[in-house]
Amino acid sequence: MILLNILDTTLPLTNPVLKFLLILVIILFAPIILNKVKIPHLLGLIIAGAVVGPHGINLMERDSSIILSGTAGLLYIMFLAGLEIDLADFKKNSKKSIVFGMYTFIIPMALGTLAGIYLLGFSIPTSVLLASMFASHTLIAYPLISKLGVAKNRAVNITVGGTMITDTLALLVLAVIVGMTTGEVNSEFWIRLSVSILIFGLIVMLLFPLIGRWFFKRFDDNVSQYIFVLVMVFLGAVLAEIAGIEAIIGAFLAGLALNRLIPQTSPLMNRIEFVGNAIFIPFFLIGVGMLIDYRAFFKDTQTIWVGTVMIAVATISKFAAAWITQKTYKFSVDERRLIFGLSNAQAAATLAAILVGYNIIIGQTETGEPIRLLNESILNGTILMILFTCTMASFVAQKGAKNIALLENTDTSTENEESKERILIPISNIETTDELINLGVTIKSKKNKDGLYALSIIDNSSTSGTADKQAKKLLNKAAVAASATDNILNELIRYDINVINGITSVAKEHKITDLILGLHVKKGLSDSFLGNLIEGILTKCNTTTLIYRHVQPFGTIKRHIIIVPENAEKEIGFPFWLVKVWNIARNSGAKHIFYAAKETLRFIEEIQAKHPIECDFLEFNDWDNFLIISRDIHPDDNLIIVLSRKDKPSYHSHMTKIPSYLNKYFKSTSYILVYPIQAGVTGSSKMDLTNATITEPLEKLDEIGKTLAKMFRRK
Repeated sequence: MILLNILDTTLPLTNPVLKFLLILVIILFAPIILNKVKIPHLLGLIIAGAVVGPHGINLMERDSSIILSGTAGLLYIMFLAGLEIDLADFKKNSKKSIVFGMYTFIIPMALGTLAGIYLLGFSIPTSVLLASMFASHTLIAYPLISKLGVAKNRAVNITVGGTMITDTLALLVLAVIVGMTTGEVNSEFWIRLSVSILIFGLIVMLLFPLIGRWFFKRFDDNVSQYIFVLVMVFLGAVLAEIAGIEAIIGAFLAGLALNRLIPQTSPLMNRIEFVGNAIFIPFFLIGVGMLIDYRAFFKDTQTIWVGTVMIAVATISKFAAAWITQKTYKFSVDERRLIFGLSNAQAAATLAAILVGYNIIIGQTETGEPIRLLNESILNGTILMILFTCTMASFVAQKGAKNIALLENTDTSTENEESKERILIPISNIETTDELINLGVTIKSKKNKDGLYALSIIDNSSTSGTADKQAKKLLNKAAVAASATDNILNELIRYDINVINGITSVAKEHKITDLILGLHVKKGLSDSFLGNLIEGILTKCNTTTLIYRHVQPFGTIKRHIIIVPENAEKEIGFPFWLVKVWNIARNSGAKHIFYAAKETLRFIEEIQAKHPIECDFLEFNDWDNFLIISRDIHPDDNLIIVLSRKDKPSYHSHMTKIPSYLNKYFKSTSYILVYPIQAGVTGSSKMDLTNATITEPLEKLDEIGKTLAKMFRRK
């Protein structure tokens, strides 16, 4: 009895410990239970919120704590959408996003206004405001799609971009209708709104990246970086509200602004997704569920009629927008499902509009009761619409995402052990370990979670246990860095007479495909280092070798300047290193600038057309004037130089001067030297690129490798 008094189990629960425990139990078990009957876990959390909420068994009230957590979850969804979007694909499809955004705004606005006037008998202002609720939508299904690994699909990018457009326009309609109702719409209103939105956009898109890059360069503490990201999300949201638009637009733009600074494969990105999916987003979904009142079905016929019309108009108009977009751009049925599933769910902006409209009093009845811009029937109908659209959106999005993910997995399911990607990273300095692992994670295929190998070499003649302890310490640090990105690191310790023997032996034993060697930031690139490397490792290991020296975190790089020698496309290693460079662009979002001969650029441009990344192409074939490139190097650039060996097709005598150039003119610049696979190629030979032993492994790497293999077959 004393224990019960202490816990205070009266309903609804008021004890914060019990409330939080209940929410955690819901987050843990609701998806597990409902998944058994094929109900998406997002919908399971909404249903659970409805059951325990004030309109269900009343275990909890939708109080300020739930609203606060739910608001954070909603902003988190929008932020993730901006953060995970493929900016290169987004730019390529920006016109498509605008077209879809107008489809998904105009069609619901037209149908909603007509339905409000002719079916529900509302006034024009009420009907227009009601239509704006149909035009907006919430990306409730986005976490589900992201979890299935199709967040970078072109249909998702177009829908996310269109969401920003339609939600902004819908919320502007809300502001205008409210202003008209209160008599505030005039020239001053429009000037103030336009100027404030412009200033807000400039602050977020221009200042946020500068602030973020400055912070990430100076602070590498995991907790500090994550808290900084949250600060930027909510700062963007607050600035949006100050500008007169909804906070969700600010969160989305904050995600776009930080997109390039937080690589998709980075530990920080992994933390952001983990905390959001574990805590913030479930709180939002449970909070949405608490709004649902099943009794609204039985209150009166007016509520049922209004709710039915709202559901029908919202669903038909959003499906029509998705269908027209599919036909316009010849998308697949599953891509249409993604568009419809993402754009059909009504929640955030819809709730904002209904609550604002419900609180506006436009008159009184003869009995003194207030006449609201949006009455109680619309309020209850909105709750029914939220329940129905969130349910349908979850099922449709899940079906489309699963089909697309299954198709992608089928394409890569034939990978065998011989062609599996394996990246070896010898480590000897604790200060460079994290950056080497980050580079390895960035260049590898996302589907290959266990392809990283860290190697620590111990001198065979060492008799003390200090070397063993130091090696284990380094490997443990590397393993932690890899696990923070949700990757498995294979830890290797090798006892050998020297480093080169150790690396080459391990590379052969484990069938290594790529080798990453690190240089300390305070040390230059000596001729002896390269000489030993070429004579030792490069002649014995048939791997793509990268030599990396960093002066700043990899995620803060703005541009990668890639210098490619003439005839590089004629060598066997060309597609292998190009895949890695492409992965850097896809996983980091940084811009690539290729300097190469005309014929080489033609190959790379063809790849870029099929697999877009943000890049420029500049013709360059005068290695005698290599230093002319230094004039184009900016402080936040990374230099990637593709080298070769004597008697190989792409070799140039001035390559021997690269170490002295780097030491003298590029001291404050990060750089990566790339030595492609060249085993078996002679200087005078024209290698047979139609040979299956060459092209077949390429097809196992990823989509870029497949495209390259087809190109080489044509050649």
